[in-house]
Amino acid sequence: MSVKNSIKGNIDHNKDHYDHLYKNVNVASILGILNNLENHLQGAITSDISWVGMYTDGFKDKIKGKTILELGCGDCVNVAIMAALGAKVIANDISDRSGDIINSLNKSYTFEHEITFINGDFTQSTVEADFFDFVIGKAFLHHLTLDLEYDILKKVAIVLKPDGEARFFETAVNSKVLDELRWAVPMNNRPSKWFQPKAFKQWEAADPHPPRDNSTAHYKRVGDSLFKSTTIIPLGIFERFARLLPLQKKHLGGFKRNALKLEYYFPKALRSFGARSQVIIYRDPKPIEYA
Repeated sequence: MSVKNSIKGNIDHNKDHYDHLYKNVNVASILGILNNLENHLQGAITSDISWVGMYTDGFKDKIKGKTILELGCGDCVNVAIMAALGAKVIANDISDRSGDIINSLNKSYTFEHEITFINGDFTQSTVEADFFDFVIGKAFLHHLTLDLEYDILKKVAIVLKPDGEARFFETAVNSKVLDELRWAVPMNNRPSKWFQPKAFKQWEAADPHPPRDNSTAHYKRVGDSLFKSTTIIPLGIFERFARLLPLQKKHLGGFKRNALKLEYYFPKALRSFGARSQVIIYRDPKPIEYA
């Protein structure tokens, strides 16, 4: 199979999966978040690792009036929050359902700037160069094959303003031992790789995540090829154990919040080794010809 056909196959496979996944997104629940935004964010950006990562370094206070592209906008919760905070948001996803959600949000909530939706493969879009202040992706890149990831990041380097910033919250796999232990533990609908090998193979065949490198070293290599500045922040060395502890729901947020605070007292090399997740920040795009 050619690289081009492989990329198309990955996109088509993921589209079917996410069209089904986002079919039942409750727009009313998103509107409920927007109507209680400060309280919601206060909790999310201190105890939920994906929100802690995406909103690190005062992101919430930087985006009003800024033009932002969110890649893989999915259920559109983060898109809606950024728009409610005053950003000019353009959202992209391969799922048609994401566009439907955005249409409903625009009709039901008075944003300072209505959300715009771009459907499909972003590498084929016609956005002009040097257009965005921020390009973000929340658990987006690890769904891509490495070829598609490079093509998308190349496009990001083109459409990002010279003083703009691309930031991605992603899974981190920097230890093969920890990764194998993770696969050994069944989680939600995922069987154990060690103890349920047949069921695990069936689950793996349907999983939208392609086999690929999700290490910090990989994200630095690809970033350094397209940007002059790469910053990677490891997260979750202790928080990763939250799901294994017999904690009541009312105590879970407190554990996660304290775990994410505690890790900053440890050396970065140790945090990177044991990280569950990472924030990847690319700045200062290298000159690339717009094809």
